[in-house]
Amino acid sequence: MMVRNSLRHAAVFSVVALLLVASACRRHKYENPIAKDTQQPDKVLFDTSIDDIEKGRFERARLTLQTLMNTYDTSEYLAKAKLAVADSWLREGGAHGFAQAEAEYKDFILFYPNMEEAAEAQFKICDMQYKQMDKADRDPTHARTAEFECKDVLLKFPNSKYAPQAQQRLLEVQETLADGEMRVGQYYYKKGGRSYNSSANRLQALADQYPLYSRADDALWLLADDYLQLGDKYESRQADAYTRIVRDYPRSSHVEDAKAQLQAMGRPIPEPDPVADFRMKYEQDNRTKRGLLSKVMGPLNSRPDTSMAAKSGTPQMENYHPTVPLDVPATAAGALTTQEVGITVVGSSDVIDKSPDARQAGAAPAAATPGSAAPAAPGAQDQPAAAASTTAGKKGTSAPKKLKQVAAKPPKIPKVPRPSKKATAAQKGTTNSVPTPDKKQ
Repeated sequence: MMVRNSLRHAAVFSVVALLLVASACRRHKYENPIAKDTQQPDKVLFDTSIDDIEKGRFERARLTLQTLMNTYDTSEYLAKAKLAVADSWLREGGAHGFAQAEAEYKDFILFYPNMEEAAEAQFKICDMQYKQMDKADRDPTHARTAEFECKDVLLKFPNSKYAPQAQQRLLEVQETLADGEMRVGQYYYKKGGRSYNSSANRLQALADQYPLYSRADDALWLLADDYLQLGDKYESRQADAYTRIVRDYPRSSHVEDAKAQLQAMGRPIPEPDPVADFRMKYEQDNRTKRGLLSKVMGPLNSRPDTSMAAKSGTPQMENYHPTVPLDVPATAAGALTTQEVGITVVGSSDVIDKSPDARQAGAAPAAATPGSAAPAAPGAQDQPAAAASTTAGKKGTSAPKKLKQVAAKPPKIPKVPRPSKKATAAQKGTTNSVPTPDKKQ
């Protein structure tokens, strides 16, 4: 019996191995071939490189394509060859291959922005970053980059056939980013105490930036409780969170509780938005259901779960703007905001020629030369009162004396006294270390 089971398992494993090998050796057709049948040298080189790409010989294909572009610089297949180089890096895969492919695609868009393949190149950049995206509780670098690249597809190529796919990719990316913000907000909410400010800051930005997030109603419910814990001065913000739940998420499980809270606070209960109600119904009916294998392998998979992402509505096209926490003073919050820098065109050159040089305004005064008075610092005549106040604060002084400006003089060199003749003679006598014998002795 045990022998039969072992043979059965061996047969299953061999079949699986054969299927994996067959799928790896299967020839993947190239997406952008040239159907023109000709025996021109540049066309022969292009067809040879495409055959190498389909069979996985990427380095050989790139060498052939580089030969085509260097030899036939006026060929009609030049743009297709440049795109094929990027596609070869994409098929090769890996972190290095994706980085090279992105650089080649952006180079192609720069040289051929009006070609139909430019939209395809931009979408492939978006898709590459999407496939490298990590889970919501991990590094969001690829998710942020994917959001930016997918927005470029919709902004630069809104009428291309890749726009709907890029829009869905963008909704799934924003679902992952919003889920990351939700996890941080929940973490601060569970800590309590002073962390309610941090939780409210995260959840408020989440609700404003990603209204299509699948758990936006839960975020608003926690946000309202954050404001409740922070005190009565945030009652208006708390009521606004309840109002948004009732109006914008009419099929949420928190609607009845939000209405009860608004009634207890004496606030008006809004009517549900019919467009929002239709959207939520559509999402509930068309939500992707996860299979058993996906649920089991989910914790082991590095990719995020985007089955709850919205499938309708317009994604947020503005960039994410972090907000200032509520416990930060208003003056400090104003200092944290970035100021817009504007540029104005000077109509007349007299403004530049006759105005003082701004670079010399804060320069240090030049060193005073002997016999001349030291120049006064700019604005020194406006500061006698400040000097008096600082001097008056010292012990035993009532008012500062007016200092006279004295011309700087060169320092005197002290004279060194010359030694006398006796000292010189004595010094000479001590130079000999061996004393001379006395003649009398």
